[in-house]
Amino acid sequence: MAEKLSDYKYKTPIAIRFSDIDAVGHVNNAVYLTYFEEARIKYWRDIVQWDMSEKGVIVGRSEVNYLKPILLHDEVECYIRTTRIGNSSFDVMHILVKITPNGHEICTTGKTVCVSYDYKANKSIPIPAIERQKMIEYDEPGLILNTN
Repeated sequence: MAEKLSDYKYKTPIAIRFSDIDAVGHVNNAVYLTYFEEARIKYWRDIVQWDMSEKGVIVGRSEVNYLKPILLHDEVECYIRTTRIGNSSFDVMHILVKITPNGHEICTTGKTVCVSYDYKANKSIPIPAIERQKMIEYDEPGLILNTN
C-alpha cells in the first residue's frame, strides 16, 4: 500500500493512553483498529455530517499493515479518506503517522470496508445521497473509485 499523505485532506490527533501499551512497550496491535475508529467517527461527524441515529455505518472488514511501532510518548495523527464508494458499502483508508523532528513518519496503514446500515430494519441500505455526495466532494472525485 503505497499511500501518499498529499492525497489526504482530513487528519486528527490520536491520544496514546497508557492502557494502549503492551508488555514490550509499544501500542498493542489490536488498539490500532480503535485509533482508526476514532478517526472515522470524527471524519463522519466533521466532514460528512452523517446522522447515525437511524441510518448508520457498520464495519464489514478491516485490515491493518504494521510498518513501525508506536510508543507511549509519540505524537500521532491519523489521516483518513474515502477511496471507493459502492451502492451500500465504501472503503476508508487510514494512515497513522508519528510526528518527528524530521517530519511525518508513516507507522501504519489500513483499510476499512464500511456498510451503510439501517438499525431499525437490521439490514444494509444504499448510502444516503447527501452523505455520498459529501464524501465525494471532500475527498475529490478523481481519487474515489465510484462503483455504482
